[in-house]
Amino acid sequence: ALEALGGYGGDFATVLASVRIANRADVVLSTVDTVGIPLMLVKRLGRLRPPLVYVAIGLPERLAQLRSRRMRGLYASALESCAVVLAYSEKEVEDIRRWVAGQGATVRAEFVPFGVDCGSFAPNGVAATDEVVSVGADPHRDYELLVRVASRMPDVAFRIVTSADHARALGSRPANVALETNLPFEEMWKRLAAARLVALPVRENSYSGATTVLLQAMALEKPVVVTRTSAIATGYGLVDGENVRLVAPADDEGFERALADVLRDNLHARALGVSARATVERELSWERYVDRLEEHLRDAAAAPAPSRSEPR
Repeated sequence: ALEALGGYGGDFATVLASVRIANRADVVLSTVDTVGIPLMLVKRLGRLRPPLVYVAIGLPERLAQLRSRRMRGLYASALESCAVVLAYSEKEVEDIRRWVAGQGATVRAEFVPFGVDCGSFAPNGVAATDEVVSVGADPHRDYELLVRVASRMPDVAFRIVTSADHARALGSRPANVALETNLPFEEMWKRLAAARLVALPVRENSYSGATTVLLQAMALEKPVVVTRTSAIATGYGLVDGENVRLVAPADDEGFERALADVLRDNLHARALGVSARATVERELSWERYVDRLEEHLRDAAAAPAPSRSEPR
């Protein structure tokens, strides 16, 4: 019914079945949009009493799909009812604030950089057996670009670890590209650990810069070539040539050049990896991420309940 009226849905069945339990909490945390959207609407209707902390991952793209002024007003009002909306991208935070303001509402939206478990993802001294490895299944991965680059580097072995859907979309590939799908977590970890170089091409978007795998590879002390999407351009301390190699979106030649530069210069590759590990240990560890998230949860739980405005 919501979608028929121009809205964007989600897992309302799970949310509505959990409201009674949620109302016994000091604060409610949503970690995905399919739950966050129903929760904020339930909160706006007064059915959810505790403060709501909503972690958004690609929310602006979903808000852009709202098809009526009435729905845009409802969603802006629902976002306004959240204690805070968090995002793992400074660009996504800016987009959320701008969209809500455009509907005549206000929202507290804050950037929280994601983190990596530096203990689980740590250099193990095992010699690299694969040259270029790319891992990930999110819809913005640009494996077509990587295959085009690989076709121009026939003497370099590439390995792509992704979903079956991505694999089907790729179709044919050159002989120097190995493809694996739907690997268990431990096997994925092994592929990253065996890489001489990690390549992460991503299409431009506001929330994904292959962020999880990027941080995992950096923690493993791997040199990484990654697309400079808006999602990671700021906020993560990434410096081209210092702790990663950054390439503009859809730049085949730039990506190929960065890969070749790292592969032919072992000292440069080693320096990138060491600096990458230092960056995540200093600012992007799992502990730092949890501390930041805990601070927002405690603030939300301690804040007085805001007065509820009239529906828009």
